[in-house]
Amino acid sequence: MIELAAAFAVTGAASNAVGTAFQRKAASTSSRSGVRLIAELVRRPAWLIGVAGVAGAALFQSLALVNGPLALVQPLFILELPFALLVAAPLMHRRLPGSGWWGVTGVVAGLAIVLAAAAPHGAVHQAPMSRWIPALGLCLGSMALAVLLAGRKGSAARRAAILAGASAVGNALTAALLKSATGTFADSGFAAFLRSWQTYGFALTGVAAVLLLENALQAGPLAAAQPALTIGDAAVSLALGITLFDERIRTGWWLVPELIGALLIVVGVVVLSQAVQLLSGRTPNSHEPRNRTVGHCRRN
Repeated sequence: MIELAAAFAVTGAASNAVGTAFQRKAASTSSRSGVRLIAELVRRPAWLIGVAGVAGAALFQSLALVNGPLALVQPLFILELPFALLVAAPLMHRRLPGSGWWGVTGVVAGLAIVLAAAAPHGAVHQAPMSRWIPALGLCLGSMALAVLLAGRKGSAARRAAILAGASAVGNALTAALLKSATGTFADSGFAAFLRSWQTYGFALTGVAAVLLLENALQAGPLAAAQPALTIGDAAVSLALGITLFDERIRTGWWLVPELIGALLIVVGVVVLSQAVQLLSGRTPNSHEPRNRTVGHCRRN
């Protein structure tokens, strides 16, 4: 089942990357906004392909979480960033910067090393309320604190990183709630799924995570927001998987390759974030308001 969960997670990351890239392509040629923008986009095949890609990503993420540990599934969604860059370059009729290939290599190699060394295993679908209450308190509290800190004076990069970190916590919490809700569906059916508080919890936290991400992308450069979003999501998901669902990873000397792999991922994500801005015609230090570029990690 671990192999199946990994396959679903990778497919979900690719599907979301395709979806966000096609949505971006469809929206980039329109000067309208609000309801008029949506009315125009629904008539464009590229936008419909994008919607199908995002919807497919949500389905694949649910299937992955039912079949495998949170500590495996969420880190694999880091692959969305290199997938998105590889898809967006030909869609936007631009060449992938040379640095982009190094970033892709770093992320893929680092993720492979981390997961091979950590070997996430063991998981249950449900956690007792005695575990959910502190997890919810810490996650929601940290998200609220981040919003307060981002409201203070500071650089655009600082605000973007703080808000993206809050979005990462929201994404991880959403995934944990989704894992519990889909486990209820698999074990007890649709009626039990609708009665589960986790079902409505993941919907609310998912919306909050998206809003925080949009504010992060408006607040400062993508190069500041994306690393906090990507690494934060994987790290918090690992913590939630261990504390809520009894998941385990290898420790001891295995921590050495895990740290090496994590470093490769961080460097790769930073390089890819800068390549994304070059691809979209912005400089890495550009602070002007923006829409999403070629995608981001998360799919809720």
